[in-house]
Amino acid sequence: MKNSSGIAQLVLRVALGLGFILPVLDRLGALGPKGSTGVAWGDWKHFVDYTNTLTPFLNRTLANVMAALATLAEIIFGICLIIGYKTKQVALGAALLTLAFGLSMAVFLGIGAPFNYPVFVFTGAGSVLSGIGRYKWSVDDFTGDKT
Repeated sequence: MKNSSGIAQLVLRVALGLGFILPVLDRLGALGPKGSTGVAWGDWKHFVDYTNTLTPFLNRTLANVMAALATLAEIIFGICLIIGYKTKQVALGAALLTLAFGLSMAVFLGIGAPFNYPVFVFTGAGSVLSGIGRYKWSVDDFTGDKT
């Protein structure tokens, strides 16, 4: 069966992209304070605390750097996935980032932790998306970029 309309990959791109953007908004406090409905961190400090939990071998300063790098990657991945720019490469990067995140959760929080959230679903979604040949409804399609 072939989906020639491109709607399925568009929905996957947008859902995955928003799945990166919304947590960034959470850690920047844009979704409300910690404890509000649907808010995990509520501010940068709580997010760095969580990052340090997943990277206990780093001191607080390096955990802050890792949190900043992860946030930057998530912003770039989210925007690029939503608009469909360099989709193949970005989707693969997203899959690798979420795989690393999920493995870290499993090691430092317990095997069930990454399954309480769709961490490995994001890994799979990024992997599937990176294998698609053409991204309709995207900047890539508009510019003819197939790499």
